[in-house]
Amino acid sequence: MTTPAAGRLVALEGVDGCGKSTQAARLAQVLGAVLTHEPGATGLGRALRALLLDPSATSAPGPRTEALLMAADRAQHVDEVVRPALDAGRWVVTDRYSGSTLAYQGWGRRLPVAALREVVGFASGGVEADLSVLVDVPPEVARRRLAGARPDRLESLDPGFHRRVRDGYLELARGEPHRWVVVDGAGSVDDVATAVESAVRERLGAT
Repeated sequence: MTTPAAGRLVALEGVDGCGKSTQAARLAQVLGAVLTHEPGATGLGRALRALLLDPSATSAPGPRTEALLMAADRAQHVDEVVRPALDAGRWVVTDRYSGSTLAYQGWGRRLPVAALREVVGFASGGVEADLSVLVDVPPEVARRRLAGARPDRLESLDPGFHRRVRDGYLELARGEPHRWVVVDGAGSVDDVATAVESAVRERLGAT
């Protein structure tokens, strides 16, 4: 029996409202990839997502607890969804992955990034994204796009938090250019989708 070729993992990253969820769905469709997301892609993950993001929760987790809950969601996500698909030779497109923890809980919450990298590595079991695509828009643009929607607990944080998150993403992309690509998310959905697909095919080839 022939062992299937290893799959590839592509993560769509960015501040809330950047359009990454739409772009993840578009990319997965054109690549014939498994589409997934964080947090909340598993049964356990859905319970963790409610704890993490529900703005009506009577007791919100502190920053370190938040980071650890995100890590728990990722560990389950990798075990149930990501690794099995990759092992079967499938490509996987995920709406958020390890970069989100570093940007949101590291830069945004001001937790030590070096310590978070250790947590992220443990949670992912060594499964790293082959490419992280940062759909980049200024936080002000992202917030205008979210206007009228009921924000979750992180979306409702102050503008300074979201500026730090964006700065964190850009720093991650500058620090690991072989693993990241930055796409301008300010254009039309179709224009951004074309740029995302082109970047993925250029870096990783076609499926």
